[in-house]
Amino acid sequence: MHAALLLAAAWYLLPLIVLLLNSLKPLDEIQAGSVLALPREWTLAAWRAAWSSAQIGVEPTGLSPYFVNSLAMTLPAVAFSTALGAVNGYVLSHWRFRGDGIVFALILFSCFIPFQIVLIPAARVLGLLGLAGTMAGLVLVHVVYGIGFTTLFFRNYYVTFPRELIHAARIDGAGFGTILTRILLPNSLPIIAVSVIWQFTNVWNDFLFGASFSDVDSQPMTVALNNLVNSSTGAKEYNVHFAGAILAGLPTLIVYVLAGRHFVRGLLAGAVKG
Repeated sequence: MHAALLLAAAWYLLPLIVLLLNSLKPLDEIQAGSVLALPREWTLAAWRAAWSSAQIGVEPTGLSPYFVNSLAMTLPAVAFSTALGAVNGYVLSHWRFRGDGIVFALILFSCFIPFQIVLIPAARVLGLLGLAGTMAGLVLVHVVYGIGFTTLFFRNYYVTFPRELIHAARIDGAGFGTILTRILLPNSLPIIAVSVIWQFTNVWNDFLFGASFSDVDSQPMTVALNNLVNSSTGAKEYNVHFAGAILAGLPTLIVYVLAGRHFVRGLLAGAVKG
């Protein structure tokens, strides 16, 4: 059993291992055809170039400015979509109003709308709001697109929450905000972890929205990596490309390593129930 698991893990990690080994080689070793071999000369030059001096577009800026752009886009998008999902989930699970089932169905339907369908309407809305080509516009698009998922997570989690506790709080005079902030949210850490991991991964790894709605100053990491790999200036520096790919995927890898256990616990605690 353990041998089979180790073999499966090695097979799954093989692409990452190839990327890592070749990012630590000089370019001439890769061009010689030794892709799967250990580096004869270990070097971090490709990592330094990918971070600070690689040609991205017309400027040799490296990926560092775009890494900052991705953080500036991802963190507020994750925070706002998670907060709105918590409010929506509370309303749709513990408050009854006419048409609440239809509202939840429409929000759920938004989870299945492909990115490509919303490009033209989103571009139109961003233009009318004066947010086209801005970081705020990217954040808005990701928040709106993520509300359906976060609402689903929190609603299904709060459905399993004891209704007696909510009724007791209302009898004691607790209002909407008090129940949400003092009773539900402190007991929602598993589902908050699910929402944060899900949204962080989707927003950070997004390419289509970044390529469609950003300009030169607001391009995220994924768009910059594409520009780096497809640059027509000089020789193809594969070691730099490999290092850049690892840099682009490193934040989501760290999030899953540090919080993956909470993600599974959150799912088991009710994220897919209801």
